[in-house]
Order: sequence, then structure tokens, then C-alpha cells
Amino acid sequence: MTAENGEPPVGALVIDTARDRLGYVMGREGPYVQLRPVAGGREWDAEPALVRRATDEERLRAVAERTRAMNTFSSARIFG
Repeated sequence: MTAENGEPPVGALVIDTARDRLGYVMGREGPYVQLRPVAGGREWDAEPALVRRATDEERLRAVAERTRAMNTFSSARIFG
């Protein structure tokens, strides 16, 4: 996936507008764009027409989601 064809490149932070879900572009599989959640986890397939680059506000949301996930993981290791 390249920016040349108008699609976000691998590694770009995007939003799957069908799910209102943020993710990083991991590649393509068949007709779909593969996205990974910002806090980690299982990739999902999204329709390319429903994927767009994240806005500044959505980027802040991604930072908050990732920070929460990291804090949860850290707390579990310390107290678990």
C-alpha cells in the first residue's frame, strides 16, 4: 500500500469510519485494508473506501487509548 494511489501508507494512523475505530495500517489482504488497534491486539479488515487518515483530534484519542492500555499493562505487572 502506497500513498501514490491515494491510500494511506503502511504505518499511517487511520479511522475505519464504518466502525468508528482507530488503527494503524498494516497492509492489504485482497480487497481490504488491514488495520491494527492503537492499543495493540488483533488486526481487522476494513473497506478501503471507508478508511481515512486520522484528524488531529482522533490522533489525541489514539494517544489516550494507548496510554490507558500501557498503564493497565504496567499496573497488572506491578500488582498482578
